This record gives sequence, C-alpha cells and structure tokens, in this order.
Amino acid sequence: MADLDLGPLLAAAIDAAHDAAREILDVYAGDFAVARKSDQSPVTLADARAEAVILPRLMAAAPDIPVISEEQAEATGLPAAAAERFWLVDPLDGTKEFIKRNGEFTVNIALIEAGRPILGVVGIPAQGLIYAAAGPGTAGRHDASGTRTAIAARACPPEGAVVMSSRSHETNTDLDALLARRKVAERRIAGSALKFCRVAEGAADLYPRIGPTMEWDTAAGQAVLEAAGGRMTRLDGTPFTYGKPGFRNPGFVAEGR
Repeated sequence: MADLDLGPLLAAAIDAAHDAAREILDVYAGDFAVARKSDQSPVTLADARAEAVILPRLMAAAPDIPVISEEQAEATGLPAAAAERFWLVDPLDGTKEFIKRNGEFTVNIALIEAGRPILGVVGIPAQGLIYAAAGPGTAGRHDASGTRTAIAARACPPEGAVVMSSRSHETNTDLDALLARRKVAERRIAGSALKFCRVAEGAADLYPRIGPTMEWDTAAGQAVLEAAGGRMTRLDGTPFTYGKPGFRNPGFVAEGR
C-alpha cells in the first residue's frame, strides 16, 4: 500500500470539522424536528447538514479513499467488507445530547488503515474546540482562533483514576465490577466522543465502555488518545480494531499512560 502524506489529510479533516460545526450550530440555535432511524436512534437536520459538508471535503482531499459515514450508511447500507484504507465519519456524535441542548456532542472524522485509526479529528462545536492527531506525539487541541495547544495523556495519579462514563447510557453492574478492580478517585459523566478527549488531554484517566457502539463513534477519539500517549483495548486487553463485520464494536477500555 502506498505511503500517505497525512498532513494534508489532517488539514482537510480539520477544515471539514470546522464547516460541520457551523452547520450544526446553525440548527442548534433554532427549533428543529427529531426523527427516528431504523434502529430508533434520533436524528436531526444537523446530522444531515454536517455530513453534507464533510463528505465532499474528504473526497476532494483523497478521491481514492472510500468514506463510511453514519447517515450515509443509514440511507444506502454498509459495505459487506471494509477497504484496507477508509474514512470513518460520525457527523454528529451525541445526537441525544444535541437534542437536550447540553453542548456535549461532537464531530468525529477518522482515517483507518489496516484496521487501525491513523488519523483522528474530534470537533466540539459548542465549545469551539477541535482535537486532532495523525500519529504519535501529534495530538493537539485547536481553539476557536485556530491556536493549537499540544496535549498528552497522563499517568494515573496515586489517589486514583478520574473515570469518564456516558451520560445517556446508565452505569451497569458490569461496569461497576470492572471499576471495582481499579482505584477510582472520581467519576464524571459526559456525552459523545468528548470522553476520549478528556483522557487524551490528561483531564481524566479512564473511559471504560461495556455496551455496544459503532466504529464511527470511537475511531477518531482512539486516534487522538493514542497519539497523546494513551491506549485503547478490548475488555480482555487485545487490540481494538476497525472494519469488523457490521462495523459494530465490542466493549473497550480507553486509558491514559
């Protein structure tokens, strides 16, 4: 497989996330209807408008790399198998949080190669932030002015881990059992891929997830986290990969250094 220059692709993904954020916030500022997809998850005009600006940006930057995106998959179906290299896009991760108007929703764009996320962009429209990375040591947080600040995951402090969990998925007994084996100082709740960003920037230490997710929910966050020095594995400690049948994820643990 030919080597990629990830710099221009990262720049294109960041630009796409910026454009998507503008579309999302325009919808967010007014009244909007909520529909239901085939799996009964909610969807709004913001999901569609964000995707409509992201896909052309990515295809213009890399015409030969296919894109798998959540709303497109709902409309046309998923491919039977993943390509060796492909984009994974969730144009609005955390639609439930968007509907609640709590600001905890993200734009997720990732590039996958040989089952691993090698580039990731997580935009947080309500905060004017974009987290982006394309390989070890490249993780950064971009503010609304475009200023980039390098970020790094931290080692778990002696007093115990700050643990992130999902706002819209209640803590269950399996998660409690997993955390019982860890020293926990604090548990915090947040929606969407925001949780990965908190671990990647050293504001939290652990994000375990027992319940199901889709690959576009996690790929961008994993890319940023790993570039910041953290790691993400399945619950049994084996590598967490992409391009799985149905593009569905098992449980995982994302953690700092």
